[in-house]
Amino acid sequence: MSFLVIGECVADIVRAADGTERIHPGGSPANVAYGLARLGRDVTLLTQLADDPTGRLIADHLEGAGVRVAIGGVPARTPSAIVGLDARGGATYAFDIAWTLEAGEPPAERPGHVHIGSIAAVTAPGAATVLAEVERLRDRATVSYDPNVRPGLMGEHGAAVARVERCVALSDLVKASDEDLAWLYPGESAESVAARWLALGPAVVLVTRGAEGSLALTGRETVTAVAPPVAVVDTVGAGDSFMSAVLDALAGRETFDGLGADDLAELLRGAGAAAAVTVSRAGAQPPDRAELDAAGERFALRSGRAS
Repeated sequence: MSFLVIGECVADIVRAADGTERIHPGGSPANVAYGLARLGRDVTLLTQLADDPTGRLIADHLEGAGVRVAIGGVPARTPSAIVGLDARGGATYAFDIAWTLEAGEPPAERPGHVHIGSIAAVTAPGAATVLAEVERLRDRATVSYDPNVRPGLMGEHGAAVARVERCVALSDLVKASDEDLAWLYPGESAESVAARWLALGPAVVLVTRGAEGSLALTGRETVTAVAPPVAVVDTVGAGDSFMSAVLDALAGRETFDGLGADDLAELLRGAGAAAAVTVSRAGAQPPDRAELDAAGERFALRSGRAS
């Protein structure tokens, strides 16, 4: 099964609480593509990259893991984000980004799954290209979406919610963080928002809650999972690693309908293990297959679920 991820690449300029600074390849969709490739999946990323030092750094990073990079237009400079880390490793973002995506060369093989998200799915004019590609491919591919909300780039609140909900309606699976939902729907519970989104069309809605674990809802099931215990270095890319692991676990399914409680619990456990590995080291560095398998076994032993 092949994956097509559509979305932005961003150079994350990470500033730690002690004032030190380092640059990591980033961008939520790019991180998801990288995570899938690290798990051995066949993945193409349709994105924009400038021919500048950070653009070349990101391209080398992605291609080194096996991601095929399809360029949909060359911006004047590669987008960047100043990532501020607090004493607990929590991240805040300030962006310098433009998104003017053009349709790239179609992949040699029609993808079995398309993933979209974050800035690319809601920022004009490139978002129109993203949605057009999803609409073109979704008759034969499953679709996932992660809003990965960046409030400073979302514009007027009501219009932003409408754009997010359009993406939700095009998707078979949606993943969001509790922070995303709090910005989109202030005062509403994650469960109520997830139920509303299910009514728009997805078969599965997942909600991550950081150290509080995660939640999965379908039309029939509601399942929660605890977060694995881990010493946090920083949280950059944790949600993207969670997303990559979810897509890896569901690879090959023609539909996400019919997932039972046990399926959802296993999905959350595996994705939680991937996120835990990522937060245990600096930057958006998701696990490879061996690391994910080892982490899953280790966390299962700690929680008493080993067979």
